[in-house]
Amino acid sequence: MTEPARIHSNQELPIPTGRDISKLKLCTRCVYDEQVNGISFDAEGVCVYCRTVENLQKDYGTGTPEGEARMQEIIEQIKRDGKGRKYDCVVGVSGGTDSSFMLLRAKEWGLRPLAAHYDNTWNTAIATENIRKVLSKLKVDLYTHVVDNKEADDIIRAFFKASVPDLDCATDIALAETLYRAAAKHGVKYVLEGHSFMAEGISPLGNVYMDGKYIRSVHRMFGTMPMRTYPNMDFAAFMKWTVVQRIRKIRPLWYIAYSKEEAKKRLSAELGWQDYGGHHLENRITAFHHAYYNPVKFGFDNRNNTLSALVRNGQLSRDEAVSIYRQTPYMEEGLLDYFKKRLGLSNHEFLRILRQPNKSYRDYPTYKKRFERLRPMFYVLAKANLVPMSFYLKYTSKNEI
Repeated sequence: MTEPARIHSNQELPIPTGRDISKLKLCTRCVYDEQVNGISFDAEGVCVYCRTVENLQKDYGTGTPEGEARMQEIIEQIKRDGKGRKYDCVVGVSGGTDSSFMLLRAKEWGLRPLAAHYDNTWNTAIATENIRKVLSKLKVDLYTHVVDNKEADDIIRAFFKASVPDLDCATDIALAETLYRAAAKHGVKYVLEGHSFMAEGISPLGNVYMDGKYIRSVHRMFGTMPMRTYPNMDFAAFMKWTVVQRIRKIRPLWYIAYSKEEAKKRLSAELGWQDYGGHHLENRITAFHHAYYNPVKFGFDNRNNTLSALVRNGQLSRDEAVSIYRQTPYMEEGLLDYFKKRLGLSNHEFLRILRQPNKSYRDYPTYKKRFERLRPMFYVLAKANLVPMSFYLKYTSKNEI
């Protein structure tokens, strides 16, 4: 991992800079480097993440006639199981490219989706408007869970004080719980997620970790108010949704061909959707997390997931990716000040926390050991699409990936 930005005085705020990976050992297939968490290289110099993607492509037939046929079988099953109900699937929406495109494809497949959105109160105006446009044009109903903004800020502030790289993991857990709640409320047995390992790569576990116990434990240590409106998902709830109610998580983009750039063009032309400028920039806390917090405090660049995927897919040359790494990550003007003001942090307090020793999920109570013990069960659940295969690969293994 590269050195985080140096802080010279109480008044001087560090700024993120680009990374130069040209002198590091790189994967021979992508641009993941030797400092990526959990990385290893085989005899051909190919990293473990590329091999994982390669195996997933084979397992799911991604972008092949076989993969398309398997997805069509799933679509027909969703229609049969949803017969007589108002909705036959739930699709999470954020205003971003992947989720918006997922909703568009669901309608094209003849499904009857219910859109679900977790509002962490940090959405950009563009994301909010994108959701409105997409739902209006496609005539899709919306289920929304809005957390109390002070409560949301308290959780984010707690993770900032915990000095872990998982600043925004509470949003991902809450979104998953919101999707399950929406499905259960309407008797729906399928949740469609717009994730593509081909377009986004595999995020190293050391870069991001999340589970309900982790969120609860960090908040208990550093939070200042009770969690009343935040939809956390503890282990009992996780088992209820997956084992008891058997709500299936389907990721269609793991089966079918997908181009993010083509998706953007279609969304813009057909639905009036507007590009927000980059991966995950539709939400301001996620944008701050990726563009400032992780590069400055932990010295790693979340752009490596997408850039490596583009190189792996032949959409970008390695030299082009290395050149982009050298450039400072894009950050909305005024976002740093917005973060400090919203969380009530003075410059002094903000810098004090940045100076604290870096920690990780290993320093706090989590479900990780339990996930590892139950690895055989989660394999069965993943093969049945009851939990994402990426969860099984990353969270139940004793080796970081």
